[in-house]
Amino acid sequence: MDLLVSTSWLEAELGAPDLRVIDATLFLPGSGRDARAEYAAAHIPGAVFFDIHEIADETSALPHMLPSEHKFASRMQSLGLGDGNRFVVYDNSPLHSAARAWWMLKSFGAHYVALLDGGLQKWRAEGRQLSGAPEHHRHGHFTAFLDRNAVVDKAQVRALVEAGGGGTEIVDARPATRFAGGEAEPRAGLEAGHIPGARNAPQSEFFNADNSWKLGDELRAVFDAAGVDLGKPMVTSCGSGVTAAVPLFGARLLGKTDVRLYDGSWTEWGADPETPKAKGAA
Repeated sequence: MDLLVSTSWLEAELGAPDLRVIDATLFLPGSGRDARAEYAAAHIPGAVFFDIHEIADETSALPHMLPSEHKFASRMQSLGLGDGNRFVVYDNSPLHSAARAWWMLKSFGAHYVALLDGGLQKWRAEGRQLSGAPEHHRHGHFTAFLDRNAVVDKAQVRALVEAGGGGTEIVDARPATRFAGGEAEPRAGLEAGHIPGARNAPQSEFFNADNSWKLGDELRAVFDAAGVDLGKPMVTSCGSGVTAAVPLFGARLLGKTDVRLYDGSWTEWGADPETPKAKGAA
């Protein structure tokens, strides 16, 4: 299964017995938007709602950290998502949060996962069918085994910083003003700035005007503009681990597999007075 599927492909495949469509829309705190309510009002027919806020580690003080294997399997099964299904994930968010759900599914062992290129924005602009009806699916059986190499924690990132990068690129997906420390973070209690040595590739730069992904040379140019050496291993970060999945997915589109995500991201790093911080451009 390709990493990206088109709106026309998905429309033709709707109703296939092994296909599961997933709405993974998420918004920043204080945005005034309710992802679950918007899903209930209008979603791609057959889509289930993947609640990134809730499918998370409830024991952590940090937002939407990866849950346990047991919880992830349970939530997927209750949504009717099972082993052997083909998953297509989309969102209707400026955060492009579907990439986070894609990363979670892949990290927990799903084999066939794609993003809908252009998301709900493109689907709706093309006048394709939407539904406001509740979706009911039989429970699936999802076997979850977390790939520990898909994620890094604060200690691992700190070790990279103390080693002067250690040959690894840290790529921050936040807007440039937040990366530079010139804009307050949306969550309280966080210092401004970025992880020392990080590069800044704002997640919005990875998309065309119609919300489709940049590809090929245009995609590579986003990394080049950020000063990212794609020949090195990569760790991606952001505010809270959601948009960090965008440069990670972009790197995968270019065939790069040695990419990990810092799940705690700046919400964890910026709240710790002991972690080093930098301000200004990369």
